[in-house]
Amino acid sequence: MPFIDINTWKTAFPLLEEITRLKPVTWLNPSRDETEHNPVLPVSRQDLQDAEKLWERFASYLAQSFPETVPSSGIIESPLKAIPYMQEMCNKQLGLTLPGKLLLKCDNELPIAGSIKARGGIFEVLHYAEQLALQSGLLKPEESYTVLKEERFKKLFSSYTIGVGSTGNLGLSIGLISAKLGFNVSVYMSAEAKKWKKDLLRSIGATVLEFSGDFSEAITAGRTATLANPKGYFVDDENSKLLFLGYSVAAIRLKNQLDALHIRIDEKHPLFVYSPCGVGGSPGGIAFGLRQIFGKNVHCFFAEPTHSPSVLIGLLTGKMHKVSVHDFGIDNITEADGLAVGRPSAFASSISSLLISGIYTLEDAELFRLLYMLGKSENIFVEPSATAGLIGPYEIAKSGYLQAHHINPELITHIAWATGGALVPKDEMAAFYKKGEQLFTKQH
Repeated sequence: MPFIDINTWKTAFPLLEEITRLKPVTWLNPSRDETEHNPVLPVSRQDLQDAEKLWERFASYLAQSFPETVPSSGIIESPLKAIPYMQEMCNKQLGLTLPGKLLLKCDNELPIAGSIKARGGIFEVLHYAEQLALQSGLLKPEESYTVLKEERFKKLFSSYTIGVGSTGNLGLSIGLISAKLGFNVSVYMSAEAKKWKKDLLRSIGATVLEFSGDFSEAITAGRTATLANPKGYFVDDENSKLLFLGYSVAAIRLKNQLDALHIRIDEKHPLFVYSPCGVGGSPGGIAFGLRQIFGKNVHCFFAEPTHSPSVLIGLLTGKMHKVSVHDFGIDNITEADGLAVGRPSAFASSISSLLISGIYTLEDAELFRLLYMLGKSENIFVEPSATAGLIGPYEIAKSGYLQAHHINPELITHIAWATGGALVPKDEMAAFYKKGEQLFTKQH
């Protein structure tokens, strides 16, 4: 333990007693900044707008390179769906009637990578490719980016290596776009990464290096090996501003989707968003974007497994990335592979500490039950980690947060962020569903 013994920590932060006993908890953030836009953040609204423009510049290239993006003209975006039958089923099973609207942000359907990591991972690789192409003189700023498909660019990119540490989905997004552009790509994967994700990466020509330890071991090894190469570029999930900004653009898109559904967001009609959380980059980036768009009228909550509450411990103690779940005797073993992270992002945590409203944890069994319920009620199938946001409205309703903020529950729009699932093999998804059904039946 790097600072003080665990008992002293528990005295200072009583919630740690429950956290270290692996019990589901809800923590409400006392440091949430209530101003419209926090001026001390290391990212700005201008950064958000610049990130949106980069996506637009690459749209023509993506549409020509990935047929699945043609319907959206090369824009990587997911649908926003009402899930009334899931809401009804949750009401019945949890014994708590949730007023207001429950929607699902279906990043499990994002083109190319089938997960939320398409937003951050693809963005950072595109940013790097753009820099190299412009610096080489091969790409002119005014040109259509469709020229990036030409062999001369693949030849340029093939002399560079991109590395990333991943539990699975970030590695997939980095691997798929890097290989398409022509980069050499190495993915350093932790023990909990699923075999099918490793197999898919290898099938597209990525080098997959496996580690017996957790995410922290994989990312540290990847960072060291990649940066030792003069032509190596490491996508650093623990420290990347670019990943963060790639995710943040989702907020602009979500605003347009809510407008299209005639859903008003203001002080009287708040937006509550519940995001599964691993290292904290993707939910943190989205929370930042949402606060830029909706100000204090959006309330963002993160969801973590009871066995991997890294961001919760970092924010609760104020030590951010300087502490790991292992310091508190927590094993970081969860079937939610995308959330199996022992230490939070340094960059994202410092921002999230000022922006989010709270964090709750849930057990693996709950993830599988929710997976089954979503499939049964709405015919929507996601991977286990993607279900963590679905129980959020119910947990927060019990927490006293609404009363403390004088919020009418009838007027809330709830969005659970589904983070992955489209690329999961059918037999794997069937096994997830069966396990969820068994756990659901056993509970009832």
